[in-house]
Amino acid sequence: MSSDPSNRRAGRFLPFAISLIIFALFFVGGVAAILYLLFSRYSGIQNIWFLVCGAPVILVVLIIVIVVSLYLRYGKPLEGIFIAINAVEAGDLSARAPENNSDMFSDLIKRFNKMIGELERAEQQRRNLTADIAHELRTPLHIIQGNLEGMLDGVYQPTSEHLHATLDEIRLLTRLVDDLQTLSLAEMGQLQLNHTHFLLADLIQDLLLSFSSPAATLGIDLKAKVSQQDYYLTADYDRLDQAFSNLLSNALRHTSAGGTVTIEVSAIHSSARNVLILVKDSGEGIAPEDLPFIFDRFWRKDKSRSERANSGLGLAITKQLIHAHGGNIKVESIVGSGSTFVVELPCHLQTK
Repeated sequence: MSSDPSNRRAGRFLPFAISLIIFALFFVGGVAAILYLLFSRYSGIQNIWFLVCGAPVILVVLIIVIVVSLYLRYGKPLEGIFIAINAVEAGDLSARAPENNSDMFSDLIKRFNKMIGELERAEQQRRNLTADIAHELRTPLHIIQGNLEGMLDGVYQPTSEHLHATLDEIRLLTRLVDDLQTLSLAEMGQLQLNHTHFLLADLIQDLLLSFSSPAATLGIDLKAKVSQQDYYLTADYDRLDQAFSNLLSNALRHTSAGGTVTIEVSAIHSSARNVLILVKDSGEGIAPEDLPFIFDRFWRKDKSRSERANSGLGLAITKQLIHAHGGNIKVESIVGSGSTFVVELPCHLQTK
């Protein structure tokens, strides 16, 4: 007949408990004896009762001081981190580990809090994405529905004007869907790139030709500055053209008549062999509080989103296309003085 499991556990624990008690007694007794010998040697007082009563008390106080010091230095910061981790695991991305002056954990805590902040921001963007898409789709769908119902009900005739208005809204929807697909593929690293070998100056010239007429209509001086004419890129020509077209379109949209928009190609960095392509404008600039968000999906300076021709995806797509080519993009701006978008394309540059 089998015995009670609790009795078996107690039987296994008893030898361990006895061994632990014996070890503790030897440890306390040994340390107490050392303290007694040191104290009696340097103080001249030799009293066996000090060994029996005083030394253990001093040892206990010393152990308490050491334990408290270790807790404050290591245990408390780690406890704060674990509490924050448990909160994040439960879905609370607003949790943060309390920062302290610990030399050991201060940098870790700052990096941990920064990581959680980025996760919270990403989660907020994810939650807003559905609402943003619904907002962008609602207006053209309502216009298309209204036009078709009006024609069917005989409110107005299916004239060329009404049909073209409906067609424009369909084109707007198509462009929005295409932009969303391009952005999604680029973010997942699944965007197919057709790499070719082409002259960088040709790309700049094509961009100037494409935007010279809109710039002239707006009264904006569009020009280019290319430091070298014999630079060749190995990249997807159409995708880069799309990326820089978004930047130029954005620059023209935010520059007043009489202003200037410039595409500038700087010299290659001698160390990294990168090329810098700058899109500068003398427009209204971007407020400092808006700079961290301009590459976000559906972000627009016009919070009311009254500018329907701009879906708010252009800069987000541009950033992903540049990253897909192994490059980087950043923006510098001063309110009232204009903005400069700096695109860096590495390792795809060679001379003929």
